[in-house]
Amino acid sequence: MKTSRKTFILLTIFALAALATPLRAQLVFEPAAWDFGAIDEQAGRVTHRFSGENRSDRPLVILDVVTSCGCTVPEFSRRPILPGERTEIAVTFDPRDRPGTFEKQLHVYSTERERIATLSIRGSVTPRPRSLAERYPVDAGGGVRLTHTLCAFAYVHQGERVQSSIGVVNTSDRPVALTLLPQRESGCLEATAPQYLAPGEERSIDLAYEVSKEHPRYGTLRDALRIAVDGRPGDLYITAHAIAIDPAPGAQEKRPTSEISENFVKFGVLKHDDAVARQRLSLANTGQAPLTVRAVECDGALATTLAAGTTVGAGREVAFEVTFDPRRADPGPASANLVVVTDDPGRPMRRIRVTAIVEAD
Repeated sequence: MKTSRKTFILLTIFALAALATPLRAQLVFEPAAWDFGAIDEQAGRVTHRFSGENRSDRPLVILDVVTSCGCTVPEFSRRPILPGERTEIAVTFDPRDRPGTFEKQLHVYSTERERIATLSIRGSVTPRPRSLAERYPVDAGGGVRLTHTLCAFAYVHQGERVQSSIGVVNTSDRPVALTLLPQRESGCLEATAPQYLAPGEERSIDLAYEVSKEHPRYGTLRDALRIAVDGRPGDLYITAHAIAIDPAPGAQEKRPTSEISENFVKFGVLKHDDAVARQRLSLANTGQAPLTVRAVECDGALATTLAAGTTVGAGREVAFEVTFDPRRADPGPASANLVVVTDDPGRPMRRIRVTAIVEAD
């Protein structure tokens, strides 16, 4: 009897709570998703009209329709929608310069700032034919154009070879000679380019980094190649960079894991003639094997007591200092990076950003 009475009281409370809670405005779109299928980029914008019904017991007004991309534009009315009435939201997608598949969402909000519906569109864009200038946007002079000038290779394991290429074309009506002039060399980059390009000929400049196991290198590899057309060096440079790290580990090896106490060091406001500012950090090894620091890189006014060759036992940590000398920095905001490369196979490179504001004397 007591149990039945308790159950009755609980049910009564739930019913009263339901009656006291106002009904949410409900705008239902059927369907709420639309597939445009294949869209020809040359044909331009496409539009679909979503039709929705107010299935709540009170009028509602669409305050806004928020899209996930500027390529998708909604059009809608802010006229009150009475219960049982319908409204439309027209969604236009612009395929220009967006080849490939796409999927976009649109969130519909009421004047109560509640999300009352979500719409989605998808499809695939068939790209239009690109002109030579679009496919090769970088002008190297003398009729030679390139697809890009930067090759970022990320990590390069010892004994590994990684490759990339840059497209090159001769848009002139005469043959041209092409030469790459090294301006900065790491000693690990191999660059090959066609010696001559016939009128209209499209080729590639091939770049490859390789670090020998017999002569290991660690840390940042940087290279810069100046482009000369018909023997005349221009102002354009091809640049490449990578981070040289240990060989790829075996599957069963115990591994070290590096953790640095701070990824961002702020020295605040410093006078130009102030003494060197210092902050203390730590490098911990949370892995199962000893951790070895392979390279430490910093520039400008930044320095550190952490050195290549430092070893941290499993479950141990070492303290080190990061210092900033305002006398070696120009007045104003200053920033620099401290790069630490270890034999942690999961995250070989750690980058610590250091900032300061240097005030003139």
